[in-house]
Amino acid sequence: MGDPTRSLDEALRARVEANLRRFQRLPVSREGLRPAAVALALLADDEGEPCFVLTLRAAKMNNHAGQYALPGGRLDRGESVEQAALREMSEEVGLELPPTSVLGILDDYPTRSGFVITPVVVWAGDENELKPNPREVAEVYRVRLEELARPDVPHLRKIPESPRPVISIPLVGTHIHAPTAAIIYQLHEVAIEGRETRVVDFEQPVFAWS
Repeated sequence: MGDPTRSLDEALRARVEANLRRFQRLPVSREGLRPAAVALALLADDEGEPCFVLTLRAAKMNNHAGQYALPGGRLDRGESVEQAALREMSEEVGLELPPTSVLGILDDYPTRSGFVITPVVVWAGDENELKPNPREVAEVYRVRLEELARPDVPHLRKIPESPRPVISIPLVGTHIHAPTAAIIYQLHEVAIEGRETRVVDFEQPVFAWS
């Protein structure tokens, strides 16, 4: 088989959907944690290459300002994770997608700052335009899926504060850290490659603990 990340087409959509349908996701108890959802939006860049959406949070945000993140945020009362992910994506980057765009859900990831994040994989296709909200987003990127297949992904290191390895992924000229790094690594492993890879034991860097 050829590289599945080389073309944003119905074959890739069917592959991702089938892999997520087979995947037995691991939920995390929300007790004592605030539920949140992020969107892993699959779309094309200007050359038609399959990408996902990554943002740099605005410097004046109350939480995790200036950090790289996926479009997402807390669940509103009565919202499902799918509804929250689609709403946050619309609010942050102007990408409005219907419920039928949801392909599946990855493992929950509990954060050191008190959230449990549910990643929702959605299909944006090639008919899309990103309009970042400057109050929330300083920059928005279309990152090619092939970047996640590089031999230096993931990068793991030890820290004295935790027995768990800190994960990061080299992207957009820097290192993206957990929780975002853990979530996009699982996107590649599970949704693209069909491997049952877990990421809950990957640690965040200390600067992201509060």
